[in-house]
Amino acid sequence: MEQAIDGFLRHLKIEKNSSPLTVKSYAEDVASLIDYFQDRVGYIPEAKQVSVGMLRGYVAYLHECDYAKTTVARRLACLRSLFRFCLREGMTTSNPAQALRTPRTGRKLPNLLTIDQLATLLEAPPANEPMGLRDRAILETTYSAGLRVAEVVSLDVGSWDRDSDVLRVIGKGRKERISPLGKYAVKALDNWLEVRQPNPQNTDGNPLFLNKFGKRLTTRSIGRMLDKYLMLTGLDRQSTPHSLRHSFATHLLDGGADLRSVQELLGHKSLTTTQIYTHVSTRRMQETYEQAHPHSAKNHDRKK
Repeated sequence: MEQAIDGFLRHLKIEKNSSPLTVKSYAEDVASLIDYFQDRVGYIPEAKQVSVGMLRGYVAYLHECDYAKTTVARRLACLRSLFRFCLREGMTTSNPAQALRTPRTGRKLPNLLTIDQLATLLEAPPANEPMGLRDRAILETTYSAGLRVAEVVSLDVGSWDRDSDVLRVIGKGRKERISPLGKYAVKALDNWLEVRQPNPQNTDGNPLFLNKFGKRLTTRSIGRMLDKYLMLTGLDRQSTPHSLRHSFATHLLDGGADLRSVQELLGHKSLTTTQIYTHVSTRRMQETYEQAHPHSAKNHDRKK
């Protein structure tokens, strides 16, 4: 089983070009299965010995441990991929995870910032010091192009085409897309590049965004940076760097953009993934109606 898992993780990294974060998450998921076999079954079976019944016992164990439905669903997806790989490589004759039912997780609407809230956030970094200029450039770029935080940290100076004001972005699965930049992001990047001082000993390419030591930023560093400005401005502390991406998509749809264009800009493989933002826009439209229309249910109740 361990040999099968090692091969599976190599397959993710080399053949599928999965991100380091995806490989890490899958490694943790399969490690959980191995722990279950050791603690509850008493031995680690070979891949071909794993049955549907064994995996159902594992799923019951996850529920017994009160794991969130989203975690259970992710681990089941991992198991299906693992045994699909084993079947392809001839290690098994079937995929025992295929028969497992994924728990319904519901559809959680993403956390959003309004246009006014975003304006407050984007103006929060100080414009009179290098790190403030860097932070403003990060926030403006993330929102302007609707980037994932992993895409932001992977940007190099050469990723920005300054003649046409577009970014060459490497997304999930190492897929490349072109993302346009607005004038505020372009100005913020210009200001940052004027004061940017890279470390000449940096061996990690030519990162666009640097930490105070002149090296590439991490996703965790950007999360901490955002949290600092959320606290400073009194905005919702539950917002994350991904909230900027959610806000980007929702504001585009609110402004009349079509769903297929938003899908392309976000780099979503499936239109179904993008469709959650139509629910967000509909909800916001309903809230506006309830607040503003004199014959809405809310205003009708007020008059009684």
